[in-house]
Amino acid sequence: MKELQQILQAYEACKSQQLAMALATVVKVDGSAYRRPGARMLVTQDGALTGAISGGCLEGDALRKAQTVIFQGKSMLVTYDTTDEDDQKFGVGLGCNGIIHVLIEPIDLNDPKNPIELINEALSDRQTSLLLTVFSIPRSKSEQIGTVFLKKGYHEYGATDKIPPQLWLRLKHEQKAFEGGKSQIHSFEDLEDVSVFFEIIKPVTRILLFGAGNDTIPVAKLADIMGFELVLIDGRKNLATPARFPQAKQIIQGAAEEVVGQIETDLNTVALLMTHNFEYEVVVLEKLLNCMIPYIGILGPKRKTEKLVQRLNSKGFEVSMDNIFAPIGLEIGAETSEEIALSIFAEIKAVLNQKQPIFLRDKEGPIHEKGA
Repeated sequence: MKELQQILQAYEACKSQQLAMALATVVKVDGSAYRRPGARMLVTQDGALTGAISGGCLEGDALRKAQTVIFQGKSMLVTYDTTDEDDQKFGVGLGCNGIIHVLIEPIDLNDPKNPIELINEALSDRQTSLLLTVFSIPRSKSEQIGTVFLKKGYHEYGATDKIPPQLWLRLKHEQKAFEGGKSQIHSFEDLEDVSVFFEIIKPVTRILLFGAGNDTIPVAKLADIMGFELVLIDGRKNLATPARFPQAKQIIQGAAEEVVGQIETDLNTVALLMTHNFEYEVVVLEKLLNCMIPYIGILGPKRKTEKLVQRLNSKGFEVSMDNIFAPIGLEIGAETSEEIALSIFAEIKAVLNQKQPIFLRDKEGPIHEKGA
């Protein structure tokens, strides 16, 4: 997600300077690759790069092809085969062992429906969006239809006139099956071998960080590195300050009873209770139990959480532990606040991605699931 945010920032900077650009997007991967479909890289006419489509082996060639796309004003689909161990151009020593299809599209700064503007619209609020990118591998030498349609709620954006009518009718039917699910690639062999990348773009993960002590500073820093949206909440006005937490998008100061009415949650929000204040967290947890959020992490020993639950039970609340993770974080032997922050974010990613944490060396089969 942070990569998209950085691309949008670079786009706005280039737009103000009227610099020509092209957007490279990984649209399909066969086998193993460092990046998956949806990885993007913005290329400017002077060779500046934002984002990445590989671990570094493809960017140089993609840059040259992107500058050709900028000059010609026509999109192209490029296929990189890293399965050949003797290939001296790509994948040497990287172990990618995959075939990567990259769509490179020119960006028309005068087109309010260009691919980056569609991505910008997708990230403009906290709704989940469905972005469609149309390409054809058998006809890779021809100009591609590209990233042309965005659906968000009841609103639709894009240049549907670029999509053949027969394909558009199929897409209108197919897209309903992908809304709210996982990104997938679907091929329409009966329609001139066209493939469509149905990409689910979720809002930025929002973190409600309750606690402004020194041990939460690494959490705030790591949230910024991850591109998460940080909301800091604490009753200690001398600690909950922009000077201590410049990464916070919002800082809410006040007593627990005051702040719970100001927090906003959705399915892409997680909460971390790290105040070291039992009474404060009783009030906060009571509020959070009525919110549809996938993750509530509580710092401290199990006994503390048991006491929190007992207190709420005594008030008539039935506490489900399905989305409560306490003690917070994965067991990685963390001791320092920085190490604890690492274990917390590892757990958050595992929960949001619905993964059971294991050593990758113990995983059977490929690292990434098939599809997108």
